[in-house]
Amino acid sequence: MKLIFFSLASGSSGNCYYLGTPEYGMLIDAGIGIRTIKKVLKDRSIDMSQIMAVLVTHDHADHIKTVGYLGEKMNIPVYTTEGVHRGIAKSRYVEETLTNSKRVIEKEVPFFIRDFEITAFPVPHDSTDSVGYYIKYGKHRFTIATDVGHINEKVSEYICKANHLVLEANYDEEMLRYGNYPQFLKERVAGPIGHLSNQEAAEFLATHYSLDLKNIWLCHLSRDNNHPELAYKTVDIRLFEEGIRVGKDVSLVALKRTTPSDVYEFDD
Repeated sequence: MKLIFFSLASGSSGNCYYLGTPEYGMLIDAGIGIRTIKKVLKDRSIDMSQIMAVLVTHDHADHIKTVGYLGEKMNIPVYTTEGVHRGIAKSRYVEETLTNSKRVIEKEVPFFIRDFEITAFPVPHDSTDSVGYYIKYGKHRFTIATDVGHINEKVSEYICKANHLVLEANYDEEMLRYGNYPQFLKERVAGPIGHLSNQEAAEFLATHYSLDLKNIWLCHLSRDNNHPELAYKTVDIRLFEEGIRVGKDVSLVALKRTTPSDVYEFDD
């Protein structure tokens, strides 16, 4: 069956993505309200009964708001590391304690959800624990790396395996530097366990591009320190400098912060 991907929301106010097939799939993070999740899925002809799992990247509120409801009220298994589960259990943003729905995974140990082979990998971020996901489905290789303080060797390894990549481009460096954030918050965002800038994402993509990479979605854009057009342009220009043409060699999309993206379909 064909592979389907779309973003329900991607930004500091909430994050949630769908990856699956026309018959079943999974959510990656659930940091938006349940009504919104249900509505967006229904608008795309996906019933909640088709959601086989929720994969959680880390325990910050904008990624876990609804995991308790999905897990305990809707009986959808919630997969993440023991460290992230500990953070979820302590979070004041999650009302339902994960018990029956809790599934513990290990970093770099593959597991399966139906036809999807999934591997969590470590990501540097200032949460209790943090992972990205590398997901294999048929010939497709899908990597999501969000809330990335910096791209280290391990993150690079899993990004470079992908032919479909969701990568953070959280902030523009000048907007952050001259913006209204207090200094401690600017340092946190720009630090090695904070977030990835447009410029950092662009430089990595330009210097590590391979012909296997077909799609790039820029995710988790800051409301205060970025614009979708700016993130897109920063990456587009840097790729062009290396002779990589967006729209011909690779597709590039800056995901919307609070509204759903288009639906992207790929043949098996």
